[in-house]
Amino acid sequence: MRVLVTGASGFVGSNLVHVLRERCEVLAPSHAALDLTAAVPSEVDAIVHAAIWNDPAGLLSDRRRAWDGYVETTRNCVRSGARVILVSTDWVFDGTQGPATEDEPPNPINAYGFLKAASELVVLEAGGTVARIAGVQGVHRARPQTPREQDAGFGYLVASVVDALSAGRTFTVWDGPDINRVATPVLATDAAELIWRALERELTGILHCVGREHIDRVSLARRAVRAYGLDPELLKVGAPPAQSERIPYDTRLDATRTAARLGVELPDVDRLLEGLACATT
Repeated sequence: MRVLVTGASGFVGSNLVHVLRERCEVLAPSHAALDLTAAVPSEVDAIVHAAIWNDPAGLLSDRRRAWDGYVETTRNCVRSGARVILVSTDWVFDGTQGPATEDEPPNPINAYGFLKAASELVVLEAGGTVARIAGVQGVHRARPQTPREQDAGFGYLVASVVDALSAGRTFTVWDGPDINRVATPVLATDAAELIWRALERELTGILHCVGREHIDRVSLARRAVRAYGLDPELLKVGAPPAQSERIPYDTRLDATRTAARLGVELPDVDRLLEGLACATT
């Protein structure tokens, strides 16, 4: 099987490449080498579409570029004739719907969630697959030394906490009603494994490629501190800075149906922390 991974130089994309290359032939062109708004190669069996324009402010200030960068690129993937798996997000929900099942109607409240929800419709109407991921933890396989900071989402939170406390610095975990406080996190490589299984089984429709355990961000940080044997006194809790747009508060995903379709037991938070430790050593 020949699989094109879009967004291969990004955090999620680089982990997809890392996992899929052990199982199939992978094409992983850079953004400069592949303009998804123009065309998509047709000589592949499947496309795992993970590319995004990662600029929250830009999504609001340049709506045409945002639409083209999400929805039109997804349409081009579908037009290629290859099987398409769209990597989507728990942020297609409004923060009041958790734990959301695979057939819960999306209700996005910000630009990113809206563009992903619109892209989902393109793929689903063409008979493709939507793989929603959430609270993705791990290392950036293309740029493993890239420093990350906490943001309003869950992604990279554990690595950010561990990096700070390992260096003897304090870290303040944000907690409050204006951020993504509760989610169903997953290790990036585990999400990639689930997506590969969907490819292998030729599954279509919506899948929740996440862990099986819901958790709030403060509890996740504290469990990471215990798992890594770090100084709990260095971990603080505080209010987040003001956000420029609305953030879904509770984006828990119910993945029971997905686990049954994939024939797997989804990983819990302990597995996530163990896997991250292996990836960073």
